[in-house]
Amino acid sequence: MTNNQLQSLIQETCRHPPQTVERQRGLTQLYRLIVKSGKLWREYTPYYEEAWQQTWLYFCLNLCEATTAKDKYDSDRSSITTWLNFYLKQRLKDRAIKAQHQKNQLVSASQSVDDDDTLTFLDRFEGPRDIPPILQATREWVETDPDGELQRIHIRGRKDVTCQVLIRRRLPPETSWEELSVELDVPVSTLSNFYQKKCMPQLRKFGESEGYL
Repeated sequence: MTNNQLQSLIQETCRHPPQTVERQRGLTQLYRLIVKSGKLWREYTPYYEEAWQQTWLYFCLNLCEATTAKDKYDSDRSSITTWLNFYLKQRLKDRAIKAQHQKNQLVSASQSVDDDDTLTFLDRFEGPRDIPPILQATREWVETDPDGELQRIHIRGRKDVTCQVLIRRRLPPETSWEELSVELDVPVSTLSNFYQKKCMPQLRKFGESEGYL
């Protein structure tokens, strides 16, 4: 598909109101074409999948209307892949800086973990007053867990550390892995690997079933 055809599909998609079947169908078609193009930035880092999920949410919320960004996508300024790659690389850069910062904080922090202020200042920010519909729908799915699958999947030997718990805590405003590690008494690597291998597929399955992916 040429860039002109892609832009025409974007215009057609944005003609329909948010949350309509036509809008969701257009977003899904665009997602598949963009991924198929092979032009998206790819790197093999532990947090790439999360950064891409953030990018896809950004795409859905700001392609047609500026919901969480200052401006919506502007085809006169860049191609859709350039726009997405810029955001994706920024999220990856943020995660790398944050990971290093948190590592430094843990090294220099007090041995006591009773002080709630030790880590809670990390990864905390005020969410928007109006919760985006996609995020709200995801939260409701996590909380209700209609199939009981999220509660069933847990870290071996820790039935209390489930996909439901981790997905809920990683939704914006997300709790850092370091904070969760201290709170749950589970190594960061164990939490992150479990999330990537077991929880992300569930999140992706939900996104596909709702037409977000």
